[in-house]
Amino acid sequence: MPSFQMSAALLVLLAMLLGGSNAQLSPTFYGSRCPNVTSIVRGVLERAVQSDVRAGAHIIRAHFHDCMVNGCDGSLLLDDDAANSIDSEKNEVPNQSIDYSVVDDIKTALENSCPGVVSCADILALASQIGVSLAGGPNWQVPLGRRDSRTANRAAVLGAIPSPFDNLGQQQSKFRDAGLDDSTDLVALSGAHTFGRARCATFSNRIGTDPNLDPTFSNVLAQVCQGGNNALTNLDSSTPDDFDNNYYTNLQNNRGLLQTDQDLFSSTGASTVAIVNSFAGSQTEFFDAFVQSMIKMGNLSPLTGTNGEIRTNCRRIN
Repeated sequence: MPSFQMSAALLVLLAMLLGGSNAQLSPTFYGSRCPNVTSIVRGVLERAVQSDVRAGAHIIRAHFHDCMVNGCDGSLLLDDDAANSIDSEKNEVPNQSIDYSVVDDIKTALENSCPGVVSCADILALASQIGVSLAGGPNWQVPLGRRDSRTANRAAVLGAIPSPFDNLGQQQSKFRDAGLDDSTDLVALSGAHTFGRARCATFSNRIGTDPNLDPTFSNVLAQVCQGGNNALTNLDSSTPDDFDNNYYTNLQNNRGLLQTDQDLFSSTGASTVAIVNSFAGSQTEFFDAFVQSMIKMGNLSPLTGTNGEIRTNCRRIN
């Protein structure tokens, strides 16, 4: 091969290798530039959970909703900004009930310790893991190195994020569109509903009408919803603040709160039924699958290398 051709080939190979390395996330990404990132995030989140036990559930929901729209890029966290043509994803119904204040507190703490280093997208991923572990769930090493989007995509929210009124087929379609498995990933990630709360508006349509809702549980929910559409109840009626596999035993007993929950078990012949039974019978199996699905979800189209930016304020671009 002539020398100029060989040089060109080597340059192409080098570019491919460098491109691949940019796309790789790593648990040690902040090892030298912000070595205390995990302890800082944990400290803020521990205080937040003491004030509001739902803090961990808010964080993991924000992470999921962010990743399902254009990948894990922190776009969800941007506020309206007419000057930069940003119509916030927070404005859509699925995102309106999330409390983002703990993200702001974590970002402030990190900017005080290692300014301009840790992305908002990585805050969501790392805080999700810590929130799960604080509630008794599994620990795992979170791949890091995401950068933050400078745009939002409000128009894509409703078509990407599962609605509590979706049937199983609609849920599965949205997972496939995002690049996730429509059986194991769907059932495992739905297990995050083992903690947190939901408003009556998301399940009141099932009360007294859904044959897959336990009648006694339906009566309990009817009493809750006398407080109006914004009245809250536990997503997991048995151990509401613990991260465990009782979510799946609830489904077996027709006590799944949302239609999207119960359909995982009650849809005759669905591939999800056997997985629900498996996770209900083994918390270890659920935890293992949940960790794998969380890492897979966190790898959905991250911005890396020189793409995007590291926001100094998660609510606005730099």
